[in-house]
Amino acid sequence: MSDTVNLQNYLAKYTENLLRQTAAAIEDLNLEELHYRPDGPCNSIAFDAWHIIRTADNLIHFAFEREMPIWIVQGLNEKWGLPKADQGTGMTPEEAYALRFPGAAQLAQYSRDVSAAIAPRIEAMTDEYLLERIDIKPNGNLAKKDIIGQVIINHGNNHYGQINMALTMVGKPGLGI
Repeated sequence: MSDTVNLQNYLAKYTENLLRQTAAAIEDLNLEELHYRPDGPCNSIAFDAWHIIRTADNLIHFAFEREMPIWIVQGLNEKWGLPKADQGTGMTPEEAYALRFPGAAQLAQYSRDVSAAIAPRIEAMTDEYLLERIDIKPNGNLAKKDIIGQVIINHGNNHYGQINMALTMVGKPGLGI
């Protein structure tokens, strides 16, 4: 990616960083570690990673362009026995806690695949395109630039922080400051 400072480069860079860091955070976990869920109303490490990846994949591909997300193109919902359209938003805690994910390397590869597919797309978006508004649940009517910044990057990094906390609870080193 270019070092030129513009909104597209900024959004693409931080989306790519989030997806790359998510993959790196989980790729070496065993199934028990991946499915670790702290006490209380907390999701598993796997759920938080999946939610980050699925949200980015679904918003850029489906919500923005009505194209099939990588999730569907690769048939991951069928291969992994997970919801076809859902990406976690609005699930009850019981539904979220019940999900079981494949090995960490597979989930990490999905993150890398999504990053490779969407970062260049974001970088190529025009100013006019980024200013277009669409309705997304539960956030309402937002400009595409705000969806990328708030929902993918900011919200995704909140979940990345939850992954970091859970990793330290299973005895893994933290992800850094």
